Amino acid sequence: MSTPLIETRNLNVRFGGVHATRDVNFTLAEAELRCVIGPNGAGKSTFFKLLTGQVKPTSGQILFRGQDISKMQPHDPGRLGIGIKTQVPSLFNGLSVWENVWLSARRLNSTAQADRITRETLERVGMHAWRDVTAGLLAHGMRQWVEIGVVIAADPPLILLDEPAAGMSDAEVARTAELILEINRQHALVVVEHDMNFIRMIAKKVTVLHQGAVIKEDTPDRIMSDPLIQQIYLGKKPH
Repeated sequence: MSTPLIETRNLNVRFGGVHATRDVNFTLAEAELRCVIGPNGAGKSTFFKLLTGQVKPTSGQILFRGQDISKMQPHDPGRLGIGIKTQVPSLFNGLSVWENVWLSARRLNSTAQADRITRETLERVGMHAWRDVTAGLLAHGMRQWVEIGVVIAADPPLILLDEPAAGMSDAEVARTAELILEINRQHALVVVEHDMNFIRMIAKKVTVLHQGAVIKEDTPDRIMSDPLIQQIYLGKKPH
């Protein structure tokens, strides 16, 4: 067995009397793509914050390529190789599309390398034609793609995406699914999402969180045909 890219062992988080994460055991292989779903309050956001050092576990471990990162600081994930795109785009609105991506590429590369990486990244995310447009003027879907570009320009082995298809048109959702599958050729991804049609486009395996615990991991079709999942996730009563 090869070492997982990221692994959590009996991960628990308590906020006062609230048990936000319960004994979460999660394993992701190198270059794997996993979707994480669950109803509101299931612990999805807390799980992402644990993986990025914004929240420290009350107990348990987080291992990145075998290294315990449970006590890392919020500025550490990028250095380790964990990239994240949050639900709300966080671009520099006054800078151009090119400048936003270039700043990410330049952190670990020379100017010439950053130029090449920025050009290749903008072509990958389909935004090269808008390279000189001010980021603050972009439509929502384009902003999401530029932010994905900012993340992949740093070439992290692991990318965390929080609802990347939220607020997009059907055509933009389909384009985003294609983009994520293309990125997955070189990067592992964990995608938190609630749109099951989108999940079916990209995922081979889904992890379901409920009340802070992992209750099932399976294919999208098996997940959505499970009576328990339908009850807790869709509000359907079992027959």
